[in-house]
Amino acid sequence: MKTTTLLKISLRQNAIFIPSEMIANDVKNLSGTTSVLLANVSKLGFTFSESLLQALNNVSPTYKVEVLEVLREVLGTDKNWTPLVKEWNVPTGESVLDHISTYFGNVFKTKNGTTLSCGHIIPDNTFPLERYNGCPFCGTPFEFGKIEKVGQGSKLKMLELWSEKDLNDFYISLLQSKTALDATQTDSLKMVMQYLPLPKTEVAMKETLMLVIDLLIENGKEEEVSQFLKTPTDILRYLWFKNTGMLQIIEPKTIVKRAAKNGQHFYTVLDTSVQARMASQKDLKLKYSRKGCLMVANWLNNMDMEVEAMCETMHPKRGMWVRFIRALRLAEYSKRKGFEKLNFLLDVFYNQVYDVWQGKVNSSRLKFDADKTFALLKQRPGLFARSLFSNMLWFGADETIAHFSEIIDKVPARLIFTLNMYASNYFDKNIQRSVKPLGGTNKRVNPNALLNLYDESQLEEMKNQIEDLCLLAMKKRFAAVKNTNKTIYIDPQLFNIPVSIGDRSDTVQDLPVALMGTRFPIEGNEVRLFMQWGAGLPAQHLDMDLSCHIAYEDRSDICSFSRLTTTGCQHSGDIRSIPNKIGTAEYININIDELAKAKAKFVTFTCNAYSNGSITPNLIVGWMNSKHPMKISEKTGVAYDPSCVDHQVRVTQNVAKGLVFGVLDVAKREIVWLEMTFGGQVVGGLDFKGVQALLAKLNSKLNIGSLLQLKAEAQGLTITEDKFADEVYTAQWAMNPAVVTQLLID
Repeated sequence: MKTTTLLKISLRQNAIFIPSEMIANDVKNLSGTTSVLLANVSKLGFTFSESLLQALNNVSPTYKVEVLEVLREVLGTDKNWTPLVKEWNVPTGESVLDHISTYFGNVFKTKNGTTLSCGHIIPDNTFPLERYNGCPFCGTPFEFGKIEKVGQGSKLKMLELWSEKDLNDFYISLLQSKTALDATQTDSLKMVMQYLPLPKTEVAMKETLMLVIDLLIENGKEEEVSQFLKTPTDILRYLWFKNTGMLQIIEPKTIVKRAAKNGQHFYTVLDTSVQARMASQKDLKLKYSRKGCLMVANWLNNMDMEVEAMCETMHPKRGMWVRFIRALRLAEYSKRKGFEKLNFLLDVFYNQVYDVWQGKVNSSRLKFDADKTFALLKQRPGLFARSLFSNMLWFGADETIAHFSEIIDKVPARLIFTLNMYASNYFDKNIQRSVKPLGGTNKRVNPNALLNLYDESQLEEMKNQIEDLCLLAMKKRFAAVKNTNKTIYIDPQLFNIPVSIGDRSDTVQDLPVALMGTRFPIEGNEVRLFMQWGAGLPAQHLDMDLSCHIAYEDRSDICSFSRLTTTGCQHSGDIRSIPNKIGTAEYININIDELAKAKAKFVTFTCNAYSNGSITPNLIVGWMNSKHPMKISEKTGVAYDPSCVDHQVRVTQNVAKGLVFGVLDVAKREIVWLEMTFGGQVVGGLDFKGVQALLAKLNSKLNIGSLLQLKAEAQGLTITEDKFADEVYTAQWAMNPAVVTQLLID
């Protein structure tokens, strides 16, 4: 179990982990078992580097089998990939009339038809039953087949060797990451913490710290936790994480509202929003043991922070704190001897005899008191940075920039780069920005109304001021770091990979990871979307939909369960019930030449939960791409080939109703990997302008190559094409975003 887990972690980083003690000898000639492993892995679309191949050649056959099994598990080769229609690339010709005729045929029990195992009667001269693997009326599959076509991929993905040092370095990099970990990194950290001891290193992010605290408490080291809890917000974040599994403090009302919205249905009789709301409220109820109550009481009582400052920190989440204080019986513990600080804290908090910093900022801002506002903002550089753009419009650019430049050295590097990246979008009167509220779905926001007070030249000057200030600040930080190296190599691929700042994806990537905004070139003429869900679940009605939205200059089109065939796209059929344990699948074939001929601009890939609730956990979506034509099984219609998979993600969060997982740029013939949640039972609920806003946001992000160029310029390094330079930055190095964040010098 331990080696399997560590293998999965290394695979996400495009590598295979082999402990040194498992390498028994140093035989150069490839053994028979190694050759067989290499052949089987190549059918899955992978190959080994020279160092990894030699290491695998000298491990036991048992470990080789384990490597192969992990690859097969991640690629889902043992799952059911059979669609509803055989040879679905050829339309079946089914129509709405067929469904209407079948409905009345079942109501009146027609005798001129075929009765299927699901109980439905399919009247003669309606659906061509010989073309289906299940019931075309209710979408229940009956026939299943195995993956037949493998090894069709036109290129193999190279896997590297990982040693204990590489694994430990990866572990430390996650803890030291200067940006919030995404779902994949968080999952990897949880997995590695199960088997490796906690290294002695500083944890950079509060969200990461919660996982460390949880590990210490599970191991009975509660006394060590208090050193990490600097403010009451840290305590609240941990308590909420234990109650909901969420590392961000999302308000209860937001979670309940999302659950209720996911329970809505087009048909009133199927609407379960009220039940979903009640179930969510019940799940969020707080209940603690005496031991847990005492632990939190001690944390608050022993916190090295003034009581008034603690109350001010608690104020923004006052409603949540009131609930926690009651559930944790803190009023009772505050009366005990030795808990005098806790007693004083509750007294000050309930009577609200404290000042709130944000209130003073808002008050002075409304009074147009620039001196007082900036004096307050300088006390909290991070919040000053987050409100910089709006203050430039409110008080004027020159004055705001002058005050901000005084404290910019205290602002975290990730915020400086964020300002530099998003200034061009913010100061554009014609661009709607993409935002994702805490716990919500992606939304579009209109430009700041104050932009209309300024002309284009003034707004352009504001953008330039931000860019000049931010670049100067980062150059100063890079220059301050002593570096004796002379040359640097920057892989050209790094100029296509954005720096991971502000992205908190909710999906897990079990195959080699890619950052949001990464572009995948199309080698052939065909892209095949796939979706697999229901593996491990009992047979039931569980309707997930794979769809795509096609955008033209003057119109839009969709390919989904309601429109199986359209220009350039063909759907494999709508499955609405899953078989027992093995799951089921849907596909969409996209013909790029046909779309280009029709002058299509973009194709957006989506999946939705048509059933009540959110997208089912462990649902997998992705796309395949190959220079060579990808075949479809004549017998069953199975169209999945692991060797052709470009990218796939696994849904883990249960709060999204709809998910965008990629956008095909038809003219450029490339796919942009992005993740955007939206509320909608069908693809019609997708706001394509929101997708365009997110694309604009991703396009504005700083890429890793440009960041390294900035470092080279500041430190006087010569950029060379020689891979044996003093500093080498490759695409493999960038596979771990947490390592890349170490370039963000604070």
